[in-house]
Amino acid sequence: MTTSAEPVRPGPVAARTVVPAPRLLRLPGVYRPQEDTALLTAAIADLAVPPGARALDLCTGTGAQAITLARRGARSVLAVDLSRRALASARFNALRCQAAVRPCRGDLTTALRRGPFDVVVANPPYVPAPAPTVRATRGWDAGPDGRAVLDPLCAAAGRLLRPGGTLLIVQSTLSDVNKSGELLAAQGLRVSVARRARIPFGPVLSGRTAFLEAAGLIAPGQRTEELVVLRADR
Repeated sequence: MTTSAEPVRPGPVAARTVVPAPRLLRLPGVYRPQEDTALLTAAIADLAVPPGARALDLCTGTGAQAITLARRGARSVLAVDLSRRALASARFNALRCQAAVRPCRGDLTTALRRGPFDVVVANPPYVPAPAPTVRATRGWDAGPDGRAVLDPLCAAAGRLLRPGGTLLIVQSTLSDVNKSGELLAAQGLRVSVARRARIPFGPVLSGRTAFLEAAGLIAPGQRTEELVVLRADR
């Protein structure tokens, strides 16, 4: 475990990952579980969730990570999202899986009011976007540098965690993993890279290559990104 963020070095090229069973309900407009979901699920599986832990899944989407936390032993899981459709999906999926998950409409401010927590996981929007975020794209778009949600989340991480608590955040290296690590470490958290995988661009990034190249976020002709799960311990 390090006291500051590790420099992010290229990881091995990985096959496109498969989202674990059970198959989850996803209402139209809700973020689809994909490679980052599966990578964060794997990082949660590596985590020793304390018995009776109080957990938070921020930007829950379908509730995939909230259900994983409940299955790993968390006594209660607060699943927070701004989207009513996401919360309806998460509620249905939790009931179907008989998981102790409580959906809650809100954002980081809501989570801070309900905290602190023993375990916090987040798959926030982190995709760099050439245009302002709108309702239809708020599940993934996060401003021109991809950090509109990551910056406030990383800056508030210490307040979300109880002493001994752990935070897991998944993001792309396109949105500056090292900056996330620096913000987390500045609060006295111990930061390390828990998981990483290199994947081909999906449809969203494939449609933005000209913007990404012009912004210097990818090299000319680059068509892969690296996903990283950062772990921060208080």
